[in-house]
Amino acid sequence: MRRRGAPAAAAGTTVKKAPWVRGEMVSQRSREAELSGIRRMFEGAPPNAINLGLGEPDFDPPPEVVEALVRAVRNGMNHYGPSAGLASLRAKIAERYRDRLPSTAAENVIVTGGGSEALMATALALYDPGDRVLVPNPGFVLYAPHARLAGATPVPYSLLESRRFLPDLDELERLVTPRTRALVVNSPSNPTGAVFPARLVERLVAFADAHDLTIVSDEVYEEIVYDGPCPSFWGRSDRVVIVNSFSKTLAMTGWRLGFLVAPRPLAIELNKMHYHIMACPSTPVQAAVLEGLSADGGALARMVREFRARRDLVVRRLRAIPGASVVSPDGAFYAFPRFDWERSSTEISRGLLSRGVITTPGDAFGSLGAGHLRLSFAASRENLEKGLGILRTYGAERIAA
Repeated sequence: MRRRGAPAAAAGTTVKKAPWVRGEMVSQRSREAELSGIRRMFEGAPPNAINLGLGEPDFDPPPEVVEALVRAVRNGMNHYGPSAGLASLRAKIAERYRDRLPSTAAENVIVTGGGSEALMATALALYDPGDRVLVPNPGFVLYAPHARLAGATPVPYSLLESRRFLPDLDELERLVTPRTRALVVNSPSNPTGAVFPARLVERLVAFADAHDLTIVSDEVYEEIVYDGPCPSFWGRSDRVVIVNSFSKTLAMTGWRLGFLVAPRPLAIELNKMHYHIMACPSTPVQAAVLEGLSADGGALARMVREFRARRDLVVRRLRAIPGASVVSPDGAFYAFPRFDWERSSTEISRGLLSRGVITTPGDAFGSLGAGHLRLSFAASRENLEKGLGILRTYGAERIAA
């Protein structure tokens, strides 16, 4: 196999190293794409490290969901299904959104391979080369790369600690241009835990409508909130795509099932991209999720209560550490503290890693994450106490140095 357009090697000549080893046979987009900075910290972790970098619940799926999966497999639900997902699951998901828009129907819903695939399908369906896409900084690690993979330019907008990590409408007005195609929002936020109040949601919708933008709203953590509901963007505009997932609410990140909700004409286009990425979502997993959506929700309520208690513990301990500041997160299961220790986020994270604590450097989420760490409280209270104790000792050493 040789690079297109390259001549074949003459008889008797020495065959050189395969060109793909040097990156000559892969696309430019592949050469420019990077793995997330989140993953790098896990690779260097010592055995038995305390994991405060975890981006998933430390719970198992509800027993009835597990049993439904087993039952589906045993009963022969092991074959291809419809590209957009099982009609029964799509209808059940649509029911969740009728309080926001009564006309929501199964035709508005596409079942995907997790929230990540939903985001990729959305980028491919919406963005053209030369488009500009407003993305949060700091924000989830896939928004900007997906825009670039689609040929668009990601334009970061600031989420500052001084504003409780909420967008500034005046800044957005300065950033928007005639080439701006979409506004990506995430509430509750990964990595900050910020939840947009209803008034801000209304203002963002008005901004997007005024500039003819599509809102891509990542609402994966919408049911993991602590101080009031999380307003959805669905039903507020006819140019909104909702990205959601069952990974967090049913504690099944490894099962890879999410969904999109969009106006029907756009849902058709999203389904085209979704089909070309994965053909169809897992049939038995969809059957299990349908069972989970029909349950009483007790497992989720218990998980959120525990996360709330851990959130309070983490905020209390962080505020007692000299040189640390933290905005109490209103949702998700992350704190995003800032440290005034004259060390970069990566240096702090590596220093903690050498002491047996996994964290995620804040600048993995964008330039405005510098000086921050993302700390997940999807860990036992015992491990949170131990890990934060190590963090406190490390900080004291930095201040004394």
